[in-house]
Amino acid sequence: MDHQIKVLSEPNPAFAAYLHEQIREFNNQQSPAHKQARAEGAVKPVHIMIVDKDGQWQGGITAEIYWNWLELSDFWLPDTLRDQGLGSSILAQVENIGKEHGASKVLLTTFEFQGRTFYERHGYKVVGLVEDYPPGTNYYTMVKVL
Repeated sequence: MDHQIKVLSEPNPAFAAYLHEQIREFNNQQSPAHKQARAEGAVKPVHIMIVDKDGQWQGGITAEIYWNWLELSDFWLPDTLRDQGLGSSILAQVENIGKEHGASKVLLTTFEFQGRTFYERHGYKVVGLVEDYPPGTNYYTMVKVL
């Protein structure tokens, strides 16, 4: 065999970038949707911010729209702003923005200790489960049809 296996236990950004690029190219060749999503402007970012009277960020949500999906990335409110309907309001807002831009479904991931029950109250269904990740809790993939 002309190849050897080399194991590193420290970061190697150049190698990580190489692998990432190889996977990207493979995906582009196998999936027209992947290639289309990489075109300029194909992915629409959405940021909804909660700001205080001084304009300081207090929480909010980030998402992206592509492939007729809305993918929620980060959603956070401090304890002082929870249980007032604000989270439900901005979730509805981001879903409406998604619909306006052609999204028919929403995708997100969450841990058991984060927002699973909140999302279920808003019509999201668990479609994937990784048990005991991290140990003592579960990790969920959730989807909602808009």
